[in-house]
Amino acid sequence: MAAEPSLADKHTAGGGLKSELATFKRRRIREEAAHLFFQQGYESATIDAIAERLKVTKPFIYSYYKNKGEILFDISRLGISVSLEALDNCLASPGSPWDRLKLIVDKVTRLILDNEENIVVYLREEKNLDETSAREIRELRSLFDHRLGNLLLEGTNSGEFTVDNPVLTATTIGGMMSWVALWYTPGGHWSETEVLATLIQNVARMVHSPIRIETLDMESRKTTEATKHSASTTPITGLKK
Repeated sequence: MAAEPSLADKHTAGGGLKSELATFKRRRIREEAAHLFFQQGYESATIDAIAERLKVTKPFIYSYYKNKGEILFDISRLGISVSLEALDNCLASPGSPWDRLKLIVDKVTRLILDNEENIVVYLREEKNLDETSAREIRELRSLFDHRLGNLLLEGTNSGEFTVDNPVLTATTIGGMMSWVALWYTPGGHWSETEVLATLIQNVARMVHSPIRIETLDMESRKTTEATKHSASTTPITGLKK
């Protein structure tokens, strides 16, 4: 799945061919930097290495980003922004609070896995952002948590959920989804379908939805049974080292 345009990209869009080219070049720089930060770590990666991967000069990089920290900020902002956009789309969908919550866990987790490198870099390297950039990322993450928390509050008020602290619970759910990017390996011990089913099942327990839990337990057992034999004879490879 191709990465979504960042907020910076969107701000430069719509200004004709020159802006489109600038957006494309920024995106390519960001993509190669994300690969490098993911593989080597932010501190070990250099502007020289990014330029070498793109077969361009350092001045070319600096004409679009003032420093390495600004590239990290753009990657981090993309990581949370695509999740926030998916959340908003799910919240606007029809259905009960549980229908929308289940959709959120499914769609956002899939998106996180599709954008694994950006998400891992964002989670792992946030400590290297300057204070202004880190504050903006925290504000975007807070928006995600509070909007999801409002859904949990809606479900609690309707009697579908039992949640004492909606925002804290939403933050926990968001963390569960994000951290999948750090340990999930395609083709590993657990399939993507099994991971998603287990996450949804665990979220149902967190919001205390007994009817949903019973239904999901049955669905999860069917999913697990399909891979039970191979799981018992195959070494665990679903975790990243």
